[in-house]
Amino acid sequence: MIKDFFKTLVANRKSLAGLMILTALVLMAIFAPLLAPYPPKSDRTEKSALIEENREDPETLSVDNPSEDIEKSIYTITTTQKWEKTVEYFPLRAKPSREHPLGTNHAGNDLLSQLIMGSRISVFVGLATGLFVIVVSLTLALLAGYLGGVVDDVINFFTNVFLVIPGLPLMIVIGTYIPMHGILPIIVILALTSWPYPTRLLRSQVLTLKNRDFVVASRVMGERTSFIIFREILPNMISIVMSQFFFVSLSAILSEATLEFIGVGNITVVSWGTILYWAQANGAILRGAWWWFLPPGLLIALTGTAFVLINFGIDEISNPRLRKR
Repeated sequence: MIKDFFKTLVANRKSLAGLMILTALVLMAIFAPLLAPYPPKSDRTEKSALIEENREDPETLSVDNPSEDIEKSIYTITTTQKWEKTVEYFPLRAKPSREHPLGTNHAGNDLLSQLIMGSRISVFVGLATGLFVIVVSLTLALLAGYLGGVVDDVINFFTNVFLVIPGLPLMIVIGTYIPMHGILPIIVILALTSWPYPTRLLRSQVLTLKNRDFVVASRVMGERTSFIIFREILPNMISIVMSQFFFVSLSAILSEATLEFIGVGNITVVSWGTILYWAQANGAILRGAWWWFLPPGLLIALTGTAFVLINFGIDEISNPRLRKR
């Protein structure tokens, strides 16, 4: 089942293009320290030069053989070495150049380096939040849909409560009272506000599969509950689970950028959202500094495009009528 899922996903040209874009972004995030020309928060470059000072000390050569010409003098050259270090500061708000392809920001940091290093946090936050939310939502959906009864009522109650609360104001309120140290609080905030909708959708799918003939037959044969869930129900939910994973990951990337842009997140870290925050705070749009705010926005849009393209292949898996012969 899983093998057929990925085979169908790769066979679709649109989803294959999305997978290639997503792979390129993930590789950029993994190898960001090697790809970035400068440290992301560096505003200077240091150059060291080895300087040699030659000092000549004449010494007379004396030999025992009087027939040898001893009127020549031999000089022993003594070399002393020392390092000289020069510091060159980057220009502030510089336009794109050979040294800085995307210019510099208000602090003199290289924007290309920040853009590459910022992919680590933005992509990681999106994928980590999507994975965490899907694990929680799928667990709750399986418990509520298959077991039913009181378990279903309790899970439905909390799901309904979180569904009626607006997501963005809730993120702002939680982000205001949670101290932002690192990216873990951001993942927690996004997970707390993203799990209800996938839980409701996956629960309805479990309720549909629960009454299918093959599940009823397994139950009549006395199969264990774990066997029915993981061997009968879960494999038939892969397409919708992956669809929700990409949807939540995209929402997490956009939400992280939103929190950073409005200053609720941790603005001391380097991410696509914080680049936009500092660009807005320093009037990049009014200055016409497109190289400051346009590249991170394009990368966020490119990530969303990758997820959308992958969903085309997932639609073919979930709907056999869309498959090509």
